[in-house]
Amino acid sequence: MKPRHAALAVLVAVLWGLNFIAIELGLRDIPPLAFVALRFALVAFPAVFFVKKPDLPWRVIVGVGVFMSAGQFGLVYLAMHLGMPAGLAPLVLQSQMLFTILLAAAVLRERPTAAQLAGVGAGVVGLGLVAAGRGAVAPLGPMLLVVLAGLSWGIGNTISRAAKGTSGLGLVVWSALVVPVPMLALSALVDGPAALLGALGHLTLPVWLSTLFTVVLASLVGYSAWNTLLGTYSAAAVVPYTLLVPPVGMVGAWLAFGEVPEPLELVGGAVLLAGVATAVLRRRTTGPSGGRLPDAAPSGAPEATVRS
Repeated sequence: MKPRHAALAVLVAVLWGLNFIAIELGLRDIPPLAFVALRFALVAFPAVFFVKKPDLPWRVIVGVGVFMSAGQFGLVYLAMHLGMPAGLAPLVLQSQMLFTILLAAAVLRERPTAAQLAGVGAGVVGLGLVAAGRGAVAPLGPMLLVVLAGLSWGIGNTISRAAKGTSGLGLVVWSALVVPVPMLALSALVDGPAALLGALGHLTLPVWLSTLFTVVLASLVGYSAWNTLLGTYSAAAVVPYTLLVPPVGMVGAWLAFGEVPEPLELVGGAVLLAGVATAVLRRRTTGPSGGRLPDAAPSGAPEATVRS
């Protein structure tokens, strides 16, 4: 991966780690599914009137909206509302890395290299160590919801791979159109129409600030860059960078909410970083003849760009 693209992937990881702190603050004043609807309504509008629709089939746009946005965040917000700690949620969500690489191998026939597999293995060990340090404070139900969110994200990642060379921002904005109406309907069903209307009619300052962060930085910037990277490199090259999200989330939760990491969590975070380094640094791609070729974008794919 080119250095500027690697730096972009690291920036996305930092934004997504801090995103869980913003979500936790906003969830104190609004039902979770209504919060998801508000977030993606503002991602889509008014940007949809100014950002060109990506040159993709509607099934791809809808698939990304359903799995990468509605499915992932509907489950994550609900899990955090039910007690999933803000510092642990990004850790468990990294199950998406395993789901993505497995799905890309099965559906797209993308073969991860030995180094990437070793890095993923180290990442899994690190995730297990951090989970062992925090598992006692995480109810089983919310944790399972976040694992399902990881599966939904992995499916969305695989669908997004069809968007080679497409504007990441355009895909984020247009796929967001899929989210608000189903999330509002589910919120009305789960929370009741009165609670939903009451929350939307009295939005507090923390909700607006949290929404601003999640809309502008986590969604418009973060997912635009993420979708662009997935359209330029293989899933196995991009996905390991998300292993940086849990340490950022844990440090943020420590500073914001006093969630002090245990020694085992710190060891796990170090192993996570080692896994990222193994998977993504000095990567090479094997050519058809078995020779080693420099890492590059897929054949025919233009250099990635992110419009802001």
